[in-house]
Amino acid sequence: ESAVLLLHGNSSCSRAFERQLDGDLGRTHRLVALDLPGFGDSQPVSDPDAVLGLQGWARTVVKAAAALGLEDAVLVGWSLGGHVALEALTDLPHCKGVLIFGTPPIAFPPDMAAAFLPHPAMGAGFSATPSETEMRAYTNAFFAPDATDIPDFFFADMCRADGRARAAVAASIRPGGYQDEVAIVRSLRIPLAVVQGEQEQLVSLPYLQGLEMPTLWRGQVQVVPGAGHAPQWEQPAAFNSLLAAFVADC
Repeated sequence: ESAVLLLHGNSSCSRAFERQLDGDLGRTHRLVALDLPGFGDSQPVSDPDAVLGLQGWARTVVKAAAALGLEDAVLVGWSLGGHVALEALTDLPHCKGVLIFGTPPIAFPPDMAAAFLPHPAMGAGFSATPSETEMRAYTNAFFAPDATDIPDFFFADMCRADGRARAAVAASIRPGGYQDEVAIVRSLRIPLAVVQGEQEQLVSLPYLQGLEMPTLWRGQVQVVPGAGHAPQWEQPAAFNSLLAAFVADC
């Protein structure tokens, strides 16, 4: 069976993939979803410098892949998880393919203004101590602007996340703090799928479409209608069929 390692986004956890794990996809594939350090049910962080930030999370992913026999799995990263997946690829030489969504690969130095859409809620993702109002606005921004049935656990997961983990996201964006992801996708030798919600509020589609990605699956960014930043939750049938097709092609 094909194995898939699922990496969640900033201030989220493995629950974000419930509609993959609990659906047909979970019966036909070996799906494994991690809670990265500082998030979800992961153990309290005792050594933040070692385990938090893009490099720390990438090391955790590599160790988990080795422990679970997932070195050749397809990596799937949502938002921050997509950046972590790209960072981990160097140390996962047998990885069969990588799918990122809600993730604009950033160069060094990063062009944040081009990669991300201007959204007032974005700052909370980099703050150790966002207010309850800021956290609610941030998690609401995961969804299409007209979404009405936003599950409360996305907000609850942000509330229980370690604030130091959010601060570590911002602290990673420095010399030596992360690899040039634009260079990574340009030089990949394995299939790369890029998925984007049509009503995405945080990530720029034209930016993604302008990147040089020679191994881009199906030759273009796959746009999911009726979804924002979280197509895996908002449009699970469409997302799951894309993921299953990508895994088969890998």
